[in-house]
Amino acid sequence: MTGLIKVVQKSLGGVNWLGSYLSMLPLRFLLAYEFWESGVEKYNGENWFADIKDQFPWPFDVVPVDISWALSTWFELIGPIALVLGLATRFFSVSLVILTLVAIVAVHLGHGYTISEGGWKLPLMYIVMFVPLILSGPGKLSLDCWLSRRFVKK
Repeated sequence: MTGLIKVVQKSLGGVNWLGSYLSMLPLRFLLAYEFWESGVEKYNGENWFADIKDQFPWPFDVVPVDISWALSTWFELIGPIALVLGLATRFFSVSLVILTLVAIVAVHLGHGYTISEGGWKLPLMYIVMFVPLILSGPGKLSLDCWLSRRFVKK
């Protein structure tokens, strides 16, 4: 029995080691893909923020729509690149959560909860997926981890 316990512990140790490198990658890549698509759509599209500016929560409702559009577009283009690289992961995760909260309030709340009706379920799922990245970071397979090991003395 003791031998079996040692084998299980050793196996779990290997899984834990692998998880410290790979566990956040699927979240980073999925979120990066989704926000990249939205950023490209904004980059190639027309600014429709003027149509919904009155629905933006404070303080976003006082920012000119051209600035809001540019900030949204560039955070949705640069943020995904940073997520894939694992660079400034917490900063971009928090930034994209704020962007998503504004989108929920300004666009999705009036459509209910369901995804098929344009509701706030999908953006809420994105926010929930950002929580581990904000609280735990991007994992060991990231530039954040490499930079921390290289430049932060313990």
